[in-house]
Amino acid sequence: MEGTVVTSTGNWYEVAGKQDQVYLCKVKGNFRIKGMKTTNPVAVGDRVEFKPDPRISSGKEGVDCGWITAVKERQNCIIRKSVNLSKKTHIIAANIDLAFLVVGLTHPRTPQGFIDRFLATGEAYRVPTCIVFNKTDLFQAEELEKLRSLESIYTGIGYPVLCTSVVSGQGIEALKEAMTGKVCLFSGNSGVGKSALIRCLAPGLNIRIGEISSTHQKGKHTTTHARMYKLPFGASIIDTPGIKEFGMVQLQKDELSLYFPELRALREECRFNNCTHEHEPGCAVKKALEEGRISPLRYQSYLNILHGEEVPLPGLIENKQDRK
Repeated sequence: MEGTVVTSTGNWYEVAGKQDQVYLCKVKGNFRIKGMKTTNPVAVGDRVEFKPDPRISSGKEGVDCGWITAVKERQNCIIRKSVNLSKKTHIIAANIDLAFLVVGLTHPRTPQGFIDRFLATGEAYRVPTCIVFNKTDLFQAEELEKLRSLESIYTGIGYPVLCTSVVSGQGIEALKEAMTGKVCLFSGNSGVGKSALIRCLAPGLNIRIGEISSTHQKGKHTTTHARMYKLPFGASIIDTPGIKEFGMVQLQKDELSLYFPELRALREECRFNNCTHEHEPGCAVKKALEEGRISPLRYQSYLNILHGEEVPLPGLIENKQDRK
């Protein structure tokens, strides 16, 4: 039988089969280790082959169980470094039509470095991304100025941007329109309001909404496992646990500029084919940076990813938090 993984809770996976009948499945032991270098061999959104097995018991009455025997080829995925040091990577979700990166400018604030790492990963793994600046009802003059600046940067390089608030209703209809007919991923830092947005889109869903730590101004995890929901206006959404850090994986340094659209557009104009856009003469990217055609903040993010650490860029960034 074939189905789609709609929930991942560690050892068990909920698989929606024909007529959306849900089976609780486990992964065959030999399948788990066969060429897998991730903490999770199966992710929400995966299309899988599975075999019902009445001998398996999940402890839940009236729920059919089975074994996942194969994962079909993925259209794309979002992947990051795992916090488990014994493994290499963690697949957040697979087969995504459109990812929505939910961003906070206050209560809590999402560092731009986080945004740029997510976008570059989306470029690398063929996941289109829309940036959602949420909780706009909390924005004061400083946040509004920051919003205008970031919106100009990201729309200027081709990323769609939405501004939303579940309090004022701003942007909710535009968000629905962008989601309709698609399998969507909602991701972002803890506390930026992903679950509140989803509950606003579909009030009937039972989704917990968390609080913000008054000490650190960071969100507390409310979503503990990735889960796919069907929404009444014709969209499917994958809600994921909040991410504190977004570590990038499997991106070669000589290919990194390909995942920054504004750098990719200038690559062929550089004097050297293998230009790192850092110290080489005849670099079109450095020229564009000097002329103000490339955002210094985006270039800073590129350098930080390139070297795997914060790289000082005097005169371009004063706020250390923006380099995280």
